[in-house]
Amino acid sequence: MKSLGDLESGTARLEEAVTAYREVLKTDIRKSMPINWATTQNNLGNALTSLGERESGTARLKEAVSAFQEALKERTRERVPLQWATTQYNLGIALRSLGERESGTKRLEEAVMAYREALKEFTRERAPLQWATTQNNLGSALLSLGERESGTARLEEAVTAYREALKERTHERVPQDWAATQYNIGMALVKLGERESGTKRLEEAVTAYREVLKEYPRERVPLQWATTQNNLGNALSRLGEREPGTTHLEEAITAYREALKERTRERVPLDWAMTQHNLGNVLWSLGKRESGTTHLEAAAKAYRDALEIYRNNAPHDEKVTADNLARVEALIRERKK
Repeated sequence: MKSLGDLESGTARLEEAVTAYREVLKTDIRKSMPINWATTQNNLGNALTSLGERESGTARLKEAVSAFQEALKERTRERVPLQWATTQYNLGIALRSLGERESGTKRLEEAVMAYREALKEFTRERAPLQWATTQNNLGSALLSLGERESGTARLEEAVTAYREALKERTHERVPQDWAATQYNIGMALVKLGERESGTKRLEEAVTAYREVLKEYPRERVPLQWATTQNNLGNALSRLGEREPGTTHLEEAITAYREALKERTRERVPLDWAMTQHNLGNVLWSLGKRESGTTHLEAAAKAYRDALEIYRNNAPHDEKVTADNLARVEALIRERKK
């Protein structure tokens, strides 16, 4: 039922799986078959995690964490090392999902610890692809943690973890997983680049996103292709803001306009508005460096387009976009005097 539930969009099958596992756990199975009891707790945790990721709130994810922690009472490293590592890995997934929904960093720190525990048994020599997947997930937990903390230490650790993952997640062996990790490393590098001076990290992010686009063609995965184009635009935009010329800013405009070919208003209105807003930002940056108002007027149009969706749907984004539009319009008026 858990496998069926993972394939279906609703939650009925997953809820049935949770009920079934809990029925098993009502029996006296722990005394007679402790490892089977722990396996059932682990499976219950997986079902609750899948259920929690589909629902708002945190109740199911907290229950998943409790189930995995119960499993670890019998699934010890000494007794069943690989099953112990599997549950640590699963615990990391639940904790990271929970941490992203809660404020603070406690759950994310616990997720990092769980993944690092799993890596003690999921070694590169013993289980190279599981090791790489765990490194990738460790990187994502560190990235989420780094976004909430000042400084760059966690973000640097995230980049290191992703690069470790790429040692086994090669393009030749697992192209989709390779692309997913390249995408993740791009996000981490942009965050790191924003906090550091210089352009090295941002240049590396641009390279990573361009690598992703080789595996995410528009024809096969149009929305992933568009999201990657949008993020490539973000990296190029930040790079262009730090450099005297306009080449990277112009490349950012191209990337955003590519993204908008699939991120349409009809299909994904909020994503469309986000990319319009991003396009407005880079057109504004370009317009400030040039005489005339051509790029500034294009920026104003992009902001107005974004506002049509943000209004009544995203109050914070509406305010930011409206403020930017007001500044651009003021600059246009100034130049037309």
